[in-house]
Amino acid sequence: MLTVRPAGPGDAAGICALLNAVDVIEIGRPETDLGSVEADLHHPDIDLAKDSWLAFEGGRLVAYALVWTDSGPGRADADHYVLPGHREAAVRLLELMEVRARELAAGAGEAVLRLQLNVKPTLDADLLPGRGYRTVRRYQVMTRALSPAADLLPAPPESLVLRDCAADEADRRRAHALVEETFAAHFGHVERPYEAWLDHLDARELDWSLVWIASLPGEGDVGVLLTRDDRTSMGWLSHIGVRGEMRGRGIGGFLLRHGFAAYAARGRDTAGLGVDVHNESGALALYEAHGMSLHYAVDTWELSLHSRG
Repeated sequence: MLTVRPAGPGDAAGICALLNAVDVIEIGRPETDLGSVEADLHHPDIDLAKDSWLAFEGGRLVAYALVWTDSGPGRADADHYVLPGHREAAVRLLELMEVRARELAAGAGEAVLRLQLNVKPTLDADLLPGRGYRTVRRYQVMTRALSPAADLLPAPPESLVLRDCAADEADRRRAHALVEETFAAHFGHVERPYEAWLDHLDARELDWSLVWIASLPGEGDVGVLLTRDDRTSMGWLSHIGVRGEMRGRGIGGFLLRHGFAAYAARGRDTAGLGVDVHNESGALALYEAHGMSLHYAVDTWELSLHSRG
């Protein structure tokens, strides 16, 4: 018998276990951290009573979904996880999150719901196309093995200087401004003011000594490297951004190698990042040239919220 209820903060451990069970099936190992689940359940813009669902069969948690709208008017985002063989639960949570997304997007002339899923998901393959979803983008999670002996701090391009953001709030705001500038043209990027950006990053878990700004004499700040060390499975290079007019000078490759060296020195054996395979800046080729390889791929599915009643 299928039962569905909203999630609560006390469900974090159970949700984490479910997500890791899905991870094992989809990517071969568990990679969901309890802290990331807790951050979702405590997000200030999510009303768990209305925006989250847990599905149980025979008392076992088999599916979880969450909807949020911090990406601006006309767009809702969702997570949807289900164990194989539980189609009824999968469909029920899709129905509930679509209804809620339409409520949240009410009044917007154009509105979409976006959902990211592994390219070989545990969700039955026919469900999303059958409900009007279409794929609009593909992302790759790429990884690279690290070694303290091989991954030494690289020499910077001539005159380039790095500073971290540990001590100075002004540098943290500058890092935010550089992320906004360098990612402005990326698919799905949402411009956020500083405080909202911190909430989106869950900056409570961010070590600002692992965020760096690159500068050049006469040019000012030209690039940013934002990383985080709160994942169990790997060090995460969240954002590598170089101002448009400064690209092609080796700055992006230097920031990437600096990230490798920093995490190798911290004892990490793997570094990872996500990249849009259609990124026009050539990021995918840059990462491949520096020894990164595919870990798994994710499709972004999109549903027009006015396409179904």
